[in-house]
Amino acid sequence: MAEESLLVSCDCGYRDVRQGVKAHQKTCGVRIVPAQRRTIEQKEQDAAEKDSMADTTPSGPEPKHASVKPKRDEGETEDPISQAVGEYGRWQLQLTFFLSLFNIPCTWHIFALTFQSLPSDFWCAKPHLANISVDEWRNISHILSTKDGKDSYNPCHIWDVDYSAATFSGHNNSSRACTQWQFDSTESGETITEKWQLVCDRAQLVNVAEMMFLAGVAAGGLVSGMVSDRFGRKRTLMGSLVLQICLAVIMAFSPWFELYLVLRCCLGFISVGVVFSGFVLCMELVGGKWRTISGVSYLFPVPLSYIAIAGIAYFVRGWSQLQLAITLPSVLLFALWWVLPESPRWLLAVGRTDEVMIILQEAARVNKRPLPPSLDKTLRQATVRKESADQPKAGIMDLFRTPKMRKNSLVLYVIWFSVYLVYYGLVLNLGNIGGDIYINTVLSGVVEVPAIAISILFLLKKGRRWPLCLTLMGSGAACLLTLAIPPGDTDLEWVTIMFAMAGKFSVSSSNAVTPVFTAELFPTVVRNLGVGSSNVPAGIALMLVPYLWNLSGVDERVPMGVLGAFGLLGGLCVLLLPETGNRPMVATLQEGEELPRSRNTSCVEKQVKKGDAGNCNGSFAP
Repeated sequence: MAEESLLVSCDCGYRDVRQGVKAHQKTCGVRIVPAQRRTIEQKEQDAAEKDSMADTTPSGPEPKHASVKPKRDEGETEDPISQAVGEYGRWQLQLTFFLSLFNIPCTWHIFALTFQSLPSDFWCAKPHLANISVDEWRNISHILSTKDGKDSYNPCHIWDVDYSAATFSGHNNSSRACTQWQFDSTESGETITEKWQLVCDRAQLVNVAEMMFLAGVAAGGLVSGMVSDRFGRKRTLMGSLVLQICLAVIMAFSPWFELYLVLRCCLGFISVGVVFSGFVLCMELVGGKWRTISGVSYLFPVPLSYIAIAGIAYFVRGWSQLQLAITLPSVLLFALWWVLPESPRWLLAVGRTDEVMIILQEAARVNKRPLPPSLDKTLRQATVRKESADQPKAGIMDLFRTPKMRKNSLVLYVIWFSVYLVYYGLVLNLGNIGGDIYINTVLSGVVEVPAIAISILFLLKKGRRWPLCLTLMGSGAACLLTLAIPPGDTDLEWVTIMFAMAGKFSVSSSNAVTPVFTAELFPTVVRNLGVGSSNVPAGIALMLVPYLWNLSGVDERVPMGVLGAFGLLGGLCVLLLPETGNRPMVATLQEGEELPRSRNTSCVEKQVKKGDAGNCNGSFAP
């Protein structure tokens, strides 16, 4: 049999791979990166096998009917799940769709306070006086003040006189603070502002209520991953759903504001567990490029939830009634307990191969795909390989131990902070940018649907680095354009809303791309730790969002200016990171440090796929 020429390309020319890695590296004078090393060593092994076969195989032409093994995708041999049932099929489509529905109640809960604390007209509670209207009471008791050329009554102070007297002759120019208020609830129903008198000196407690939920989200993002790894994806998901419903129902009947704050913090903590567990299960049911598609598509119900809650809040007035209206539909999700399986990859990781077989048999039936005859043996071998390959867990300091990993970690923290600040700064402050809150909420959902769809195309065709950079900077530029509109100009209010929605569209794409980009930048040994640590600056941004519009006391344009500045800052920081699109994920910190320079990344990606990673003008990292 004719011997096949096995060559490796680099800028010094072609060298026979049998020279070996060290000889090749010495002769060519370039450093062999891990991707090259694996390519060369694999060719060395193939060459040795061919030589061995040549010694034992009779000479002569090979028969035309000789079997040829189909080429497998990279990593497929280490993924018996995808081998057995395919990377994506009808089974995966149904389950990922059902899992995405868990986003709906979680989105409703994070957005509910916007409608539960709608501003309404209020005034200092009047004493029991007969035959006196609200307007008359304000006229005789409230202090008239002028702001921006408009006269209005100060609802926080009244003249310091005895209003219980039968006659009232005037005041002595001294005032006192109100202790109780009355509200006009004809349009919004009873809000938490009215129930617990969150006005005047207590007005900031509304922001505290929002911050408590977001603080719970920040903390839950770190804990839910560990719980999911310990008890499984399905049990964590459904257990979190039970707790979410119980907490939300109790909160609807809370008699004290302090209890309401505690319950809202716990609700945020549990809600992120629902989202996280559902997302991980969704990603572990599919394989290959479908992980990217399914991971982003998992977010599609989020903008639809914005549209839905605007309609629910429009017809259901009153904070307690609205709380029940967005909570009780979650009971329907319990039916999915008999539909959703446990993650087969998690079961395989913990050695429960018998349960994996049952799940794969059902998946193969739905996908109309026969299972391999030796699947049970393959699964047990995969379990043994994993146990033998287990390594000590990495620590938080490993994210900062090496130069490139330290730079990537710090830059990603800035990006996550910026993305979350801009995204939730716009989402949770739709009532502060002008216009009708219900219409703004619907528009916010409408613009996010195409943004998520475009993100899938970006990730598949354009990589991660430039799409994330441009969309994040685009959101910042849109926010900064609102500064050109004079504050209080109602005729141009629609222009402000248009720019805000453009920013929301752009940052929604950034919000979809960022988790994928982050997971690909961290090596396998620190991937979960890296993604989890990135949620810390994101959580800080979440807790700052409720107080962002307090800066409007300095100038009404400052909040949007802050969002614009961080959008531009985050977008520019993306340029400090390497491209990861279509590049095999690195496994160790050392491999991450030895990656090629970013200017040659695309070349290396293409050449690695061809098994010829050296022909990139000799521009490997020194």
